[in-house]
Amino acid sequence: MSARDRLADGLYGAGWATVKKLPEPAAVRLGRTVADVAWKQRGAGVRRLEGNYARVVPGASPERLAALSRAGMRSYLRYWMESFRLPAWSTERIKGGFAPKDLHHLTDGMDAGKGVVLALPHLANWDLAGAWVTTKLGIPFTTVAERLKPETLYDRFVAYREGLGMEVLPHSGGTAFGTLARRLRDGGLVCLVADRDLSASGVEVDFFGETARMPAGPALLAQQTGALLLPVTLWYDDSPVMQGRVHPPVEVPGSGTRAEKTSVMTQALADAFATGIADHPEDWHMLQRLWLKDLDPAKAPGSPGRADVQGTS
Repeated sequence: MSARDRLADGLYGAGWATVKKLPEPAAVRLGRTVADVAWKQRGAGVRRLEGNYARVVPGASPERLAALSRAGMRSYLRYWMESFRLPAWSTERIKGGFAPKDLHHLTDGMDAGKGVVLALPHLANWDLAGAWVTTKLGIPFTTVAERLKPETLYDRFVAYREGLGMEVLPHSGGTAFGTLARRLRDGGLVCLVADRDLSASGVEVDFFGETARMPAGPALLAQQTGALLLPVTLWYDDSPVMQGRVHPPVEVPGSGTRAEKTSVMTQALADAFATGIADHPEDWHMLQRLWLKDLDPAKAPGSPGRADVQGTS
């Protein structure tokens, strides 16, 4: 393991071991302090966050973008402070920590027995939402985690999420899709963070007026298993309780090829995500490149040599 990997693993380990023991007000203050220091340093992540916000809030002044990125970093560190502390939260604290709207879309779908796919963007704290689902609703679910380096750090994340009641599958390895499909055919619940493609084989969508790529998995799972596909958006307000909304189902088109249906459904997810992100941009923790123009200028729409990507894998 490299020195950098050992440092990353050690820092996360210290966070889980130390921050979860802090009183909540102290953890909140620590998160804000760390966020403000990182924001003032203007590192690559903060600059990328501002660049992404510029797409979400077109015409925003530099001052507005700076204020958004500061609020965004505070929201991001709130996510981390909560995540470090979640394993130590009481059952009642978890049950009272999330207040989703339109929950009937999920509960009705589960009652129908055909399985449900929840698809979320990187808004607020999806780990808290997941813990609430397993604790408040008593519904176990399966999800997928990106393989992190070092492997020990990935193991920490898997153990953490499994401790919250989730079944966690590795993103790589080729077996996750089949396992997810089996869970859905058995009437189970699958939750996927789905606003950023990790495979470079996703579906191109229009996202805030420019082309981005999002994973095909949620739409393909819904098509192949008959499961309900529900977008979910999350946000913070001024209270300790995270807010959220379960959006109406994304329907499978009645005609077209699998690729065409997948494209239509993934665009519908992107549109639902965009609604939630536009309403609460500071809670969208996208510190990475997302739009094709940022990933590779040669692949931007209309550029010479652009290779189209089909979301059919």
